[in-house]
Amino acid sequence: MTDPVPGPTALDVEIFDPPLCCPTGLCGPVLDTTLVDLGEAIITLQADGRTVVRHMMTADPGAFMRNRDVYQLIRERQLAVLPITVIRGRIVKTDAYASLDEMRGALVAD
Repeated sequence: MTDPVPGPTALDVEIFDPPLCCPTGLCGPVLDTTLVDLGEAIITLQADGRTVVRHMMTADPGAFMRNRDVYQLIRERQLAVLPITVIRGRIVKTDAYASLDEMRGALVAD
């Protein structure tokens, strides 16, 4: 009998966004290239079979309260701590979006 091949968990990657003008943050006259890069990273991770969820404070404030670690960081450092990237329940980056390489590295290390 062989060991099962580990697969993606229910939530491989969670991104807790700062308040944005719209769900993608890609609105207005000038595009934020950081958000474009994030969108591409999410598409790539999803193509790899990973589950990625973005939580928007205006659309899903409960997600920020359900995650104890995220909630505690926001209480301590206010909204300045956002965005927060969580990989399989563990905070891996705050204050800026994680790159594709950082997210993949954290997924492999977990």
